[in-house]
Amino acid sequence: MNILAIDTSCDETAVAVTRNVQVDSNIIWSQASLHAKFGGVMPSLAQRAHEERIDWVLKKALGTKHKNLKGIDAIAVTVGPGLSIALGVGVNKAKELGKKHSLPLIPVNHVEAHLLSPLGKSKNKKERVNLDLFPSFGLVLSGGTTLLCLIKNIGNYEILAESVDDALGEALDKAARQLGFGYPGAEILEKFAKRGSNDRFTLPIPLIGDSDKNRFSYSGLKSAFVRLYESVNNPNKEDIENLAHTFQHAAFKHIEKVLEYQIEKNDAPEIKNLLFGGGVSNNVEIRKMLRALCKRYNLKLHIPYSKKLMGDNAAMIGITAFLKNRDLSRDELLKKYSDYSSVDRNPKLNI
Repeated sequence: MNILAIDTSCDETAVAVTRNVQVDSNIIWSQASLHAKFGGVMPSLAQRAHEERIDWVLKKALGTKHKNLKGIDAIAVTVGPGLSIALGVGVNKAKELGKKHSLPLIPVNHVEAHLLSPLGKSKNKKERVNLDLFPSFGLVLSGGTTLLCLIKNIGNYEILAESVDDALGEALDKAARQLGFGYPGAEILEKFAKRGSNDRFTLPIPLIGDSDKNRFSYSGLKSAFVRLYESVNNPNKEDIENLAHTFQHAAFKHIEKVLEYQIEKNDAPEIKNLLFGGGVSNNVEIRKMLRALCKRYNLKLHIPYSKKLMGDNAAMIGITAFLKNRDLSRDELLKKYSDYSSVDRNPKLNI
């Protein structure tokens, strides 16, 4: 199944072509530099930038092999969650192409796509997707989502813990901005944190006293970090490195404590894997922490094979569209997804 996939959920204009779970192309145009001076994403600017770039990104993703959508069996598009007016750009383009070429239009949940992104394969890999992984634990850590669930099977999820305020990626960006790193700052924070330690400063691990760890929260840690930063007179480079390390350490320890609790609570012999997706999966330190955790609980950690599948991208949208419809023929796909009017953006879409 060759799928043309589109994602305009936030500040990346992304288009990809996938063949089953293989990624043939995955083109991403980032708007980060446009939003940097505002310290965060400006929705109206994001919409305009998507509209200006989507045709160029589309052409680049299709290349000569799929020019004019030659060989494409279906179109998949992110419908939510995300910025409403940004989502609308991708949805409208997908509808336009679907109608023009009489192709099925598959709506996809952006968070579910992050969850399943570790199942993607390079176009040079010919392995079939391993559905024997399920049931498994699934973790999504991104700028907008902090979520732990039990993946019973593709499309069947039980939420074990989720954020009640700031997502982890959002919290890392805010801490980076407090330290003067600008937006987006999580990657810069990680670089400074590598050179620091938490020997000088301390921060409380969020919700450490919770008897039932079924939620993630970063608002309290963020406030504590602001107070800590303001208590340091004229912080030098070493102070900044130590502050970055201390915040990142507390933030990741929170993830670890909730995972430990939920893994022990939901212990079952058939659960042997942890799927980890989302932009924060690019962080080396949290991958190191999760590998150690998985080793303690005899789990295997699965992450996306490429950095381009970790942040917002369209390849994961195509992969998810295939996985949820892998048993359908092209005629069955067209019958199921021929009502373009039913496909609409849903900014608050839940998994």
